[in-house]
Amino acid sequence: MLKLTPATQPDLKGRRPVIGLAIAGGGPLGAIYELGALQALEEAIDGVQMHGLDIYVGVSSGSFLSASLANQITTTQMSRIFMSSPDAEFRFQPDLFLRPAVREYFNRAVSVPGVVLDLLTEAIRHPERIAHLESIESLSRLIPTGIFDNHSIDHFVAGVLSRPGRSNDFRELAACLRIVAVDLETGQAVRFGEPGRDQVPISTAVQASAALPGLYPPVEIDGHYYVDGALRRTLHASVALKEGADLLIGINPLVPYDAELDPAVPPDGRSSSRMIKGGLPVVLSQTFRSLIQSRMQVGMAKYRTEFPDSSILLVEPNRNDERMFFTNVFSYGSRNELVDHSYRTTRAELLERADDLERFLEPYGLGLNRRVLQQDRSFVESMSVEKRFLAPMGNSLARSLDQLERIISR
Repeated sequence: MLKLTPATQPDLKGRRPVIGLAIAGGGPLGAIYELGALQALEEAIDGVQMHGLDIYVGVSSGSFLSASLANQITTTQMSRIFMSSPDAEFRFQPDLFLRPAVREYFNRAVSVPGVVLDLLTEAIRHPERIAHLESIESLSRLIPTGIFDNHSIDHFVAGVLSRPGRSNDFRELAACLRIVAVDLETGQAVRFGEPGRDQVPISTAVQASAALPGLYPPVEIDGHYYVDGALRRTLHASVALKEGADLLIGINPLVPYDAELDPAVPPDGRSSSRMIKGGLPVVLSQTFRSLIQSRMQVGMAKYRTEFPDSSILLVEPNRNDERMFFTNVFSYGSRNELVDHSYRTTRAELLERADDLERFLEPYGLGLNRRVLQQDRSFVESMSVEKRFLAPMGNSLARSLDQLERIISR
């Protein structure tokens, strides 16, 4: 589903447009959808390379994609890694991100004697409270803050960005990169990569931005603890707009499911909704996605007023896409089928909106490649178009050419 918000007062004044990309979170499923959508956009929009933009904003799982693109890693390169292709630069092992947070468990176990002592002391002083829930309130301190160890995220991203021609340092990038997390103590969004917060390694910022409460423990950075950036806002598109983006491409993988838009669901069968049959996880998923969509709609309306000089192209799954909704957000097993589904549905939407898109892109000197969109092509076939990148020499050359182009175009 494409949403086009054209600038009401576009004013480039003869200069090259500043193009930004904001990628939201959504767990492994979200990252897989985003890879398919990015690949489709890369092919369809003439004059744009997703790894050669000016501004990148990443939240949660989208932060790894943004960090990679800002480092000149192409969408195809990332896809080969995530899809475990034989010619991938790195071997991707999903189980690395699902290892128990042993350190967190140990720290909680160490606190058991103190918690028990506090509980006994409370029982002696206030025996009347023993029968109430407040008497066991102190036991909550024994519950781990996260199930899985997220240090593996830091290590994996650092490994990807350690290759020659890449950098794990915000300050060394040619593009503007912002990774958003939330400060647990204040509840405020923090944008790593901004002056004063650019000394943090990119990989650590990604770890913090993806620290979904309950799943991963908060990440400590310089004495502060950070959690998933999506808790504050969904896309954080305003970050890129405030950095001066004339055209912003946004990708949000999580939308609520609407059975009334699904022609495969008969009207008389909607009362026995799959929402109820799916139990609590499906109900929570629909609730969470509805909240995200509400925040997104409010934000988009606000951006139109606050940033009249900027245009926004938002890519989301269709509301009747049951495959995207009813697949587990943390599923890795069906990633090959899902990325192809995302790629094909995004291409179909781009082709359907071709006339609108051409008018939308024209002020920025960009076009739409209808010929490519009209081809019947799978995601795997799309990846084969790009030959294996000649890293590290090729990556270093690409970065140098990009820097030269930016200097000349100023």
